[in-house]
Amino acid sequence: MVIRYTLTPELRRKLKEPIGTLIRGSFAETMKRFKDIVEKEKPSSIISVGDTVSKNLVKNHMLPQLSIVDNRVMRRSIQPIPLAAEKTIYVKNPPGTITEEALKAIQEALKSNSRVKIVVDGEEDLLTLIAVLYAPENSFIVYGQPYKGVVVVKATREKKAEVAGILKAMENVRKAK
Repeated sequence: MVIRYTLTPELRRKLKEPIGTLIRGSFAETMKRFKDIVEKEKPSSIISVGDTVSKNLVKNHMLPQLSIVDNRVMRRSIQPIPLAAEKTIYVKNPPGTITEEALKAIQEALKSNSRVKIVVDGEEDLLTLIAVLYAPENSFIVYGQPYKGVVVVKATREKKAEVAGILKAMENVRKAK
């Protein structure tokens, strides 16, 4: 398993803050507000990262093109959520990292014309960055902000540049041993 990116302590603090627009409220409130935003802005696609947000989108008839889940909520294992997907990809991605395998799976999923679910053995949180970087322009990437609501990231040129900078700071430096 090749680890491409590793979270640094400085970035861990920075990434506690939303990288997009935080919609505060209960699941019902956030989904209603998100649905309004989707109807107004008509994103090129919707990508969900996280089990709870993926489940809530499906429950509210907003089917993500790509759902990235790890069958865990708040670090506790849960029953896998039934998500409408034509293809399921399984990847390994340890906490605090982004693996080559997960990165390539996201790229492949976003190139496909079918609904894809990526099931992560490990942790999916940081894969939001990869989803933003490779999503078609004007896509919405949605993830949960624990105890606060959901975060919507619009994949713009500026947001992709910001994420590329974060990833650059996480790049693994291969040291000769």
